[in-house]
Formats: sequence, C-alpha cells, structure tokens
Amino acid sequence: MKRKIGMYTVDGRTIEYSVTGEGDIPILVLHGGHSNCYEEFGYRPLITGGFKIITPSRAGYGRTSKAIGESLSKACEYYVKLLDYLEIGKVHLLAVSAGGPSGLYFASHYPERVKTLTLQSAVTNEWHTPKDNLYKIAQVVFRPFMEKITWKLVSNISNGFPKFMFKQMAPSFSNLSYEEIKSKMSDNDMDEIRRMNNRQRSGHGFLIDLSQTKDITAKHLQVISCPTLIMHSKNDSAVPLQHACYADQQISDSQLCLLDSWGHLIWLGHDSNHVHEKLVKFLVRYVDR
Repeated sequence: MKRKIGMYTVDGRTIEYSVTGEGDIPILVLHGGHSNCYEEFGYRPLITGGFKIITPSRAGYGRTSKAIGESLSKACEYYVKLLDYLEIGKVHLLAVSAGGPSGLYFASHYPERVKTLTLQSAVTNEWHTPKDNLYKIAQVVFRPFMEKITWKLVSNISNGFPKFMFKQMAPSFSNLSYEEIKSKMSDNDMDEIRRMNNRQRSGHGFLIDLSQTKDITAKHLQVISCPTLIMHSKNDSAVPLQHACYADQQISDSQLCLLDSWGHLIWLGHDSNHVHEKLVKFLVRYVDR
C-alpha cells in the first residue's frame, strides 16, 4: 500500500499525516486509539474504490504535537488547517473508535467541510471514567514513559505466539466466547492482528483521548446535518453498542448499520466484505454533495 508521509508545522505545532491512494475523492480519517497515520484497517477497499485517504496522526500520537490536543476544539482547528494546507475543501469524514469524539466535534463545528460522516466502532459519549478499572490501568500502562515498553512486550509476544496473544486480547475486543470468535474469523485475521500489534503506540494520545470523551454532548450530535453512517458490531466489548445507538438517536440524518462481526475490529472476519461494500456504496451516493 503506497503511502506518502508528510509533516505540517504551523504556529510552532506539528501534524504528522499520510496520504494514501491516487483517487480524486478525499476521505479524512480520524483514527482510533493507539494508532497513527500508518493505520491501514479498511483502507484497501476505499483506495480501490477511487478514494484518497488523508490520515493525520491525531493529537499526541505519532509525531503530532500533543499541544494541539489541549481540547477537541483546538485539535479540530488544526485538522482544518491541515486540509487548507493540502488544498482540500470538503471531505468524507471517517471517525474510528476513540477518534469518534474528534469526528463528532469536527462535523458539528465545520459542516461546510464535511460531505458525510461515518462512525466505525466509535466512541460517541463519555467512555472509561476515572472510576473504571480500565481507566486506572490505562493511566499506568499507557503513560508516555511506559507505553513503549507495553507495546514492545505485546508485539514481541504477538510475533512469537500470535494465537496465544490473540486469545489474551480477545475479551477486550468481543463479548463472544473464544470459540464463537474463531467461527467468525477469516484465515488472515490472526496475522492482521499481529501486524496491528506491531504498529500500535499510545504516545500522549490515548490519555488525551480518555480525558476528552466527556466533552462530547448531545448538543454536538444534534447539530450534525450531514448524512451519517454508523457501523458497529453487536459483539463489540471495547466500545459498547449503546454508543452507536446513542449517536443514531441524536443525529438527525443517520442510518445505523449493526454488524454480526466478531467484535470491535469490524474490518476483519467473515463479515468484513459487507462492511467495505456498505461503506463504499454510502460514500459514492454523496460524492457530488
């Protein structure tokens, strides 16, 4: 997959970004947690469909300055500056997992820049509060001085023992039993997860994400006017299904696509072709919007 990596600096703050694909139809991807501009889940069908994918490493991820993540408002302001720099007007906006709040804020405050919004396995309201054990654990293992060690350990085990590593991680992705998950997996899923574990890093970004999910309110969703596709697995344990249902209730022009995929990573498994086809069909419908 050909990918151009760029660095854009403005006001002393830097955004790392990638441009993937040769198409004329731009998609702005706001990636999920522990990711960056090297994300690749779901990209190939979009590239084949004639789209060009712009992926900034979100605030605190990759080589993007953590300073732009002082608020969702500030971060989205800089994503707009990046589009201006790239001379891109309106985009199809795709927000994934922990990138959901950024996508919702962007769509609600910059409607003139957004053709459509797609939410994939997305966080749409408060998620992992300080009272939750997962929040407390994240404050330790994903702190900037620890996250490199955490992901090095995960990638080493995943490379040497991919089945073992996936079995340990499976409950964080899916509500299904391990046997049920295996029945829904494609042959290459295990290797895709191994590759994911090798590119994952948290930087300052994941803790920024956790601190900002409370900043998205119903009012932000209610003013979103663009056509919105909400794609979510019924078996997702990382971001509960209620996030998708909540977004569908609040956004006026939305359609909810419930998936029977094995979990949070909806780009994998037997159902993945349906996910790709549904998304491309939705985007093509609004190309000239």
